[in-house]
Amino acid sequence: MSPTSETAQGGRRLVIVESPAKAKTIKGYLGPGYVVEASVGHIRDLPNGAAEVPDKYTGEVRRLGVDVEHDFQPIYVVNADKKAQVKKLKDLLAESDELFLATDEDREGEAIAWHLQEVLKPKVPVHRMVFHEITKDAIREAVANPRELNQRMVDAQETRRILDRLYGYEVSPVLWKKVMPKLSAGRVQSVATRLVVERERERIAFRSAEYWDLTGTFATGRAGDSSDPSTLVARLNTVDGRRIAQGRDFGANGQLKSDVLHLDEANARALAAALADSSFAVRSVESKPYRRSPYAPFRTTTLQQEASRKLGLGAKACMQVAQKLYENGFITYMRTDSTTLSDTAVAAARAQVTQLYGADYLPEKARVYAGKVKNAQEAHEAIRPSGDRFRTPAETALTGDQFRLYELIWKRTVASQMKDATGNSVTVKIGGTAADGRDAEFTASGKTITFHGFMKAYVEGADDPNAELDDRERRLPQVAEGDALAADEITADGHATKPPARYTEASLVKELEEREIGRPSTYASIIGTILDRGYVFKKGTALVPSFLSFAVVNLLEKHFGRLVDYDFTAKMEDDLDRIARGEAQAVPWLKRFYFGPEGEAAQAGPADGDHLGGLKELVTDLGAIDAREISSFPVGEGIVLRVGRYGPYVERGEKDAEGHQRADVPDDLAPDELTVAYAEELFAKPSGEFQLGKDPVSGNEIVAKDGRYGPYVTEILPEGTPKTGKNAVKARTASLFKSMSLDTVTLDDALKLMSLPRIVGADAEGVEITAQNGRYGPYLKKGTDSRSLETEDQLFTITLDEALAIYAQPKQRGRAAAKPPLKELGTDPVSERPVVVKDGRFGPYVTDGETNATLRRDDDVETITPERGYELLAEKRAKGPAKKTAKKAPAKKATATKTAAAKKTAAKKTTTAKKATTAKATTAKATTAKKTAAKKTAATPPAES
Repeated sequence: MSPTSETAQGGRRLVIVESPAKAKTIKGYLGPGYVVEASVGHIRDLPNGAAEVPDKYTGEVRRLGVDVEHDFQPIYVVNADKKAQVKKLKDLLAESDELFLATDEDREGEAIAWHLQEVLKPKVPVHRMVFHEITKDAIREAVANPRELNQRMVDAQETRRILDRLYGYEVSPVLWKKVMPKLSAGRVQSVATRLVVERERERIAFRSAEYWDLTGTFATGRAGDSSDPSTLVARLNTVDGRRIAQGRDFGANGQLKSDVLHLDEANARALAAALADSSFAVRSVESKPYRRSPYAPFRTTTLQQEASRKLGLGAKACMQVAQKLYENGFITYMRTDSTTLSDTAVAAARAQVTQLYGADYLPEKARVYAGKVKNAQEAHEAIRPSGDRFRTPAETALTGDQFRLYELIWKRTVASQMKDATGNSVTVKIGGTAADGRDAEFTASGKTITFHGFMKAYVEGADDPNAELDDRERRLPQVAEGDALAADEITADGHATKPPARYTEASLVKELEEREIGRPSTYASIIGTILDRGYVFKKGTALVPSFLSFAVVNLLEKHFGRLVDYDFTAKMEDDLDRIARGEAQAVPWLKRFYFGPEGEAAQAGPADGDHLGGLKELVTDLGAIDAREISSFPVGEGIVLRVGRYGPYVERGEKDAEGHQRADVPDDLAPDELTVAYAEELFAKPSGEFQLGKDPVSGNEIVAKDGRYGPYVTEILPEGTPKTGKNAVKARTASLFKSMSLDTVTLDDALKLMSLPRIVGADAEGVEITAQNGRYGPYLKKGTDSRSLETEDQLFTITLDEALAIYAQPKQRGRAAAKPPLKELGTDPVSERPVVVKDGRFGPYVTDGETNATLRRDDDVETITPERGYELLAEKRAKGPAKKTAKKAPAKKATATKTAAAKKTAAKKTTTAKKATTAKATTAKATTAKKTAAKKTAATPPAES
């Protein structure tokens, strides 16, 4: 870009932001004297492995990427995929007169700005440009009033990064050695996993209790209407003054916790019969004023919770959509702990209240919401629509999830500046005497809202699907004390206590925040990590811990108890915030964490294994960790669940002992569903080896097995057969056809399966045609040309003539006829199109005809719910369409490289030399082009029809 005359007069300013989308929006608000470019996230970080560490570093520094012996000096490297972008930024900076670092106004954004300054080494004035919304006024205000880089924020973020590196790189290898390879541990991720595991332990230990009560329908004898119903429904509260047991009166062990009357079925039915002909009267009517104030504007965690409850968006998908809204100038910055609104935002919200709902809904004074979150960064605002006038959702031209999330934020913000909702809550007590002389008292509660206030705009959702929302009215008849009532019906109702509900993404976010573990801006990535690592999987919206997570948490609790202690983790957050405020120093704190307090052992903390000082000593002494013990969990009756390197299994008895039983456990089984009865079912299923007989040719035993990837047949090689080296012999193995099963497969079937691929014959030119069974089904192969077969049986029956006839047909490039859906889920709330589950080339997926989303490992076609289907589609939409990378022509690249090299040395070269260089470049170009063409021909895989 050549500077314009206007640019030249005022100088050229380079503005660096994180994302291309953000750069595009900001570029529109700045004049021609500004060049806006993206760093595309972090440009450098701690190395991902020893290979990325410069050669001058050795030993522990090379392993950790941090020099723990020299004040925890981090080793930063430019990410391999960012080197080209860094070069581009340096080139732009070389042509600029000023540099504006416009990354996000939080710790991470400050750290990115610092890294940019360290890597680019600018020789021009540098300014830190901050804003919390991307509007024309906000951007121009930020340019006019830059600040200096906040080194305290940088230090705090760097300390967090180093701490997380030490935790992950020291503790994860322990999991590799004692549980399973490729596992990970993290400062917040491991604690979040422990929360989910502890909830499942509570469910496993839970014992349900049954209790009964009565429900009465009472009539006033008047003709009712909407404001004065003729009947009311009341629930039995006391018998002879003694309160009836409800679910809250029972403990997790199924036993009563308090002195109440526990009705069983027989007693409840007997009491209902005794009250059938009784007279009833109103004993008391208690009315209280009802008032509900509006909810505070959104911060990160409350937005994630509401998006989950109301829109079905997971935390990660919610933040992806919010990021797009922010970068395109629709909302303020979406990572914030604050509920504060600026004066401009308050004025905009109040103006819309008057405009849309009338002056009656506007309070006299503006509402002020103090930040309730500890250490909230008050420099940030709450999440709200951007600008000094809020666009209504209809004015945005947004669609899909972006529209729905913007609408949610807009409604919540406007509602936060509206009047309280008011009304009355009423409690009516009704009494009567049973035929056997017992006194029974029923209670009914009602609520009427006389002024809806903020509820006209917004009502918050609830995690409990059975919970009543704030705007729900329950009108009772207008009755007074002493009024006679007739019992239309009295029924006995049975209930059972339920185990504590599993966490959802919304409730886990809420729990982490309430315990002050981690920071709200990281919760989405933490939940994403524990899902991706297989520690947790989803059933509907519930987060279910895997058996693997039980083993990991068991190890961490017993031997690194302090590191997964909730209070200790929250205290670490406090310490890191103190460092950010300049009240504590990073290096001494890191020394205590890693090496332990000087001169004395660290306090043990809550677990017996924590008798050592710092983290380093904890991970060094691993002798006390019994890998088998920490991965074993008793089920009952001598059955033990074990987590092995290849997955969970149940076992009874010792290996090789008489009566020993073992069976694999499905990966998607919820731990609280593994009972003794279910384990017995697993033992009873066909498993292990089924001896089919001997191969008449080789004499080797042929067996059928059930593997982790399905049933298969294989041969048992004689002892002493070399398994490695150039003389190694590999056992023949073949998967069973879909029509076969372990208990029906025969020796003949096995030998036929292991004979594949089968030579069908050769074409007229002598090219061999084979029938093979591949990942995507049966097919024919001739050289590099492959053609699909219709059935597995054709592998053995197709003749050469039939194969040649198939090859004589033009190759089908289009799609095959669409398969019928596996399951119908209903109408998607976003696209309003029918959602179905289909079977695709890479497995089952959900689709609404516009968006496709593959089912995850833990999703099952039979059990997937409509809500889960909608959630998968929402996550896919949030990611946006896949980016298509344009292939660069190697020939041009080679030429460009040569030309650049020629330019650098041109000053000292003669004309002859230049000609020689040109000739070389031309030759290289021709050679490269030929090689490229050859590579393309060889690398193109045969398309299966």
